[in-house]
Amino acid sequence: MEESKRFILALMTIRGMGPVTIGRLMAHFKGAERVLSARSSELEAISWLNSSTREALIKGPDRERLLECEKALEKVKAWTLAKGEGEYPHLLAEIYNPPVLLFGIGEKRVLNGPNVAIVGSRRATRYGQEAAQKIARGLAQSGVTVVSGMAMGIDTFAHRGAIEAGGKTVAVLGSGIDVPYPLRNRRLMQDIVKNGAVITEFLPGTPPEPKNFPQRNRIISGISLGVVVVEAGLRSGSLITASLALEQGREVMAVPGSVRSNVSRGTHWLIKQGATLVETAEDVLEALGLDKHSVENKSEIKVHLDDIQKQRVLDCIGPYPIHIDEICQKTGIGPGPLGSILLELELDGFVVALPGKYFQIGEKLNP
Repeated sequence: MEESKRFILALMTIRGMGPVTIGRLMAHFKGAERVLSARSSELEAISWLNSSTREALIKGPDRERLLECEKALEKVKAWTLAKGEGEYPHLLAEIYNPPVLLFGIGEKRVLNGPNVAIVGSRRATRYGQEAAQKIARGLAQSGVTVVSGMAMGIDTFAHRGAIEAGGKTVAVLGSGIDVPYPLRNRRLMQDIVKNGAVITEFLPGTPPEPKNFPQRNRIISGISLGVVVVEAGLRSGSLITASLALEQGREVMAVPGSVRSNVSRGTHWLIKQGATLVETAEDVLEALGLDKHSVENKSEIKVHLDDIQKQRVLDCIGPYPIHIDEICQKTGIGPGPLGSILLELELDGFVVALPGKYFQIGEKLNP
């Protein structure tokens, strides 16, 4: 593990240190290493830092726990992504309290999508299972990565649908990366790793405690363009995910069910509140402003431009929003020249600039 990440990992072993506190401290001291080496007087000067957390910081990291985490990560061959890295999910980095460190197994690249979350009841009906699987299969066939929480019920069928279609899927855990939950889905976790990635922000060895799942849910919505809810009770975790998605500016969609079904009350409530009613993968793509045909054939999109660099930039832009940092990373073109190229492509109608320095193909490349 890189030394800079080990410092963040060390901070995470200190009692009372969550992502918000760690993020604020790292911003204040300009890095995790400087937080760990801060003097008592420096910590006392921070007005928003409570006394218990200040004392825990002075005491320092749990060295034994740190060593256990490192061994566990090595054992499961997990990788880590720190906020600010090029491969860190760009959408996730923009939410209010992004994880300072992600632990994962599988393909890092799928985290930057395009991603759509499918969530719902653990006590799913046959109707809900089939709906989730069908929508996930259609999205995966269209090149969309399906995100869910690997729980029983809707989550399981969403992951399975994407895998059966030969597509990609991401599971976000409410436990440590070395703690599959539920245990019945251990085999599913292995399949997800082969067809995408499993990620978490919780330290290795962290059990799946109830308090972890609302925190986990913000990542599910945070790395996704939108969230599809398939069956949910009125007090379900899926509605928490939908609420977080709205706060993060994501599209919220819901699949209607039977008026006689308790697990459809939550989805019907969402629709009454303005969520987009969806029944198929095509409905989801339309709600997100995406075109299935252009997605399926995005690898074939070519425009013969005189400038080789322009062509290189255009080749990595599809119908889904992509951040300028990722374009820079993929093309190897510096930020200054890249900005000029993107402006020219935008003026020519080949790309569309979106808020937050995201870009996608323009009208000239849409069928």
